[in-house]
Amino acid sequence: MRKWILLLVLSLSLGALAACGDDSGTSGDAEKEEVIIGYFPNIDHAPAMVAREKGYYEEALGDNVNIEYRTFPDGGTFMTALKSGEIDAGLVGPGPVLNNYSNGADVKIISGASAGGTVVVASEQSGIETLEDIEGKTFITPGIGCTHNVQFETYLMEQGVDELSSERIGGSLKHVTGNPASYQGMFETGQVDLAAVPEPWASILIDNGAKVVVSTEEIAYGENLPNVVSVATGDLVENNPEIVQGLVDAQQKAVDYINENREEAQDIAINAIKDLTKQEMDKAIVAKAMDRITYTTEIDEEVLLEFGQSSFELEFLKEQPNFEGLVASE
Repeated sequence: MRKWILLLVLSLSLGALAACGDDSGTSGDAEKEEVIIGYFPNIDHAPAMVAREKGYYEEALGDNVNIEYRTFPDGGTFMTALKSGEIDAGLVGPGPVLNNYSNGADVKIISGASAGGTVVVASEQSGIETLEDIEGKTFITPGIGCTHNVQFETYLMEQGVDELSSERIGGSLKHVTGNPASYQGMFETGQVDLAAVPEPWASILIDNGAKVVVSTEEIAYGENLPNVVSVATGDLVENNPEIVQGLVDAQQKAVDYINENREEAQDIAINAIKDLTKQEMDKAIVAKAMDRITYTTEIDEEVLLEFGQSSFELEFLKEQPNFEGLVASE
């Protein structure tokens, strides 16, 4: 009997020691820095998909950083997550970044990701053949004041025809917003007539019969605007510069991979978007979509400032913007 009690006590003691060892390991993991990265299921966000698939973020940030990912349907929800601390960095269009920065958001642009890729298309049943036919029609963009919204409305403003602007600023066009993955269904049901849309959704709509009304080359800021930028919170930039540099390095490596391995990058994007949207895209469509986009980490600050001024003139911004300090210095 005493022998059995002794064995029981010994067993419990060893269990307690093992538990202490486990707690020590858990504590080590808890001490790791955590970085949460956000992006969208769009072809112009392919650098994030490639960096995630190839492990470039993990490689650049090292073993002492845990990385998690979040995906978003539009820039508004992305920026809300960034401001609330739900994410630390990621890829987003410049429109939401500029709008939120002008309102005091703690965000910094740390690199580019892609340029170009915005297309305005009309549904078959809309009856739209040329720009003159859009008066009184309904157009859709991913968000109010998003990059594609500003590009399209700036293009319309440049035409100098008051009726060819949104009802928001006294024109005849009704503006609605929605997830680009739903645009085909909205075209088919007649809910919307036009879409200012990023890739691959533009190419998908065109493949299903939509007509190009304003091409990537024609739309305001066209191929020069950094259509997607890599951003981080100001806190991360100030207090963890080594992590920010790691994010920039990973972004550059992903962009290089896309430009040097186009077919493999297409496969990565197709699989990533299928996982997120349950839609599997034809590789030929994705190839066309990527041809409209330039993948680069370069930032044209002058174009960004002009774009921000357009946001103000279109009344997406209430006050004259000041974007000093938005782009993080190296």
